[in-house]
Amino acid sequence: MGTNLKDYFAATRGTGILATADSDGMVNTAVYSRPFVRDDGSLAFIMANRLTRANLQRNPRASYLFLEAGAGYRGCRLQLTMTGEEKNPELIEQICTRCKLYEASGEAQDLTVNSFTVDQQLPLIGAGEVLDRE
Repeated sequence: MGTNLKDYFAATRGTGILATADSDGMVNTAVYSRPFVRDDGSLAFIMANRLTRANLQRNPRASYLFLEAGAGYRGCRLQLTMTGEEKNPELIEQICTRCKLYEASGEAQDLTVNSFTVDQQLPLIGAGEVLDRE
C-alpha cells in the first residue's frame, strides 16, 4: 500500500476499529478515531482506562482497520505494536477530539497517549500476504 499515513489520515474521513487481544487471546474490538501520526511515522491513540488499554498492557499487538466514508470499500488495515504509554496532558489536549465526552464522564484524568509502530500496512481488501502458520 505504501501510503503516507500522516497525509492520508489528515485528508480522509471514515470509521476506525482497533482490535486487541488479552494474554489468553480473548479479542476485543472498539471504535477509535483516526490516529495521530507522528513525524517518525509512529501512531498515537488517546485511550481511557477500558478493555482495549488493559489488553494492550498484557499483549502489545493490535490491528487497526479504517473504512473510508462514502460508497464502496476503501481504507486500510494496519498491524501495530504498542511501544509506550504516557500521561501527557498537553499532547492529549492537542489531539483529542472527544475530550469533552471524557470530561463529562469523569474519565479525563485517566487518559493516556499510547504509541505504536506500524508493522504492516495493507489495503482494506485484498493484497495481503498469506502467512504460513504451521
